[in-house]
Amino acid sequence: MKWLNSVRVEFVGLAALLALGAGSLSGCGGGSSALGNPPTVVNSGVTSTQKLSFAYFQRCINPIFLEQIQSVQGGSSINSCAASGCHADATGAGGAFRIVPAAATINLADASNTPASIRLTDMYKNFYSAQGEVVLGTPLQSRLLNKPLLRGILHGGGLIFANDTDPHIVLMTYWINNPVPIGQDEFSTAAYNMFTPADPMQGTCNTQ
Repeated sequence: MKWLNSVRVEFVGLAALLALGAGSLSGCGGGSSALGNPPTVVNSGVTSTQKLSFAYFQRCINPIFLEQIQSVQGGSSINSCAASGCHADATGAGGAFRIVPAAATINLADASNTPASIRLTDMYKNFYSAQGEVVLGTPLQSRLLNKPLLRGILHGGGLIFANDTDPHIVLMTYWINNPVPIGQDEFSTAAYNMFTPADPMQGTCNTQ
């Protein structure tokens, strides 16, 4: 009988501890039951619908990744970002940022090149990948710039550009700082004023 009473006391004590633990977990943001699933997680809404310009990327940014550039740290080492072993789409070892070296230029003046069709092209793959390395409107926080500048982050390719005044960095900074107007897609003709004259196929790339 003493044994049964002892078991009963221990069981009641355990139940009390579980109830106390459930209350503590609930107070720390858990669900209504400490042993159940938490409430549905609701992500915060998007704070900006702006996008970067595809036209400026194609004419002014993509060529940077194809250019043979001498590394600042590598002495006579010359290579391109899209080279095999770097960021080439098929043979690269440079993480998530990938470039299709042979991506064809899209004629943006051709009405048959609709947004839907452009998004299926290799050039758009390059655009999408580069945009993924960007914090919109904030070059100082964008990996696309920070890695080749070795600015607080490692880069397997070493230091590619000496500083923010390098012409390539200036172009990328301008691109990041000048998204298309809110509510318009990445193909917005409003971004054509980023060229002089305002021609996305022939115009000079503005930097300010």
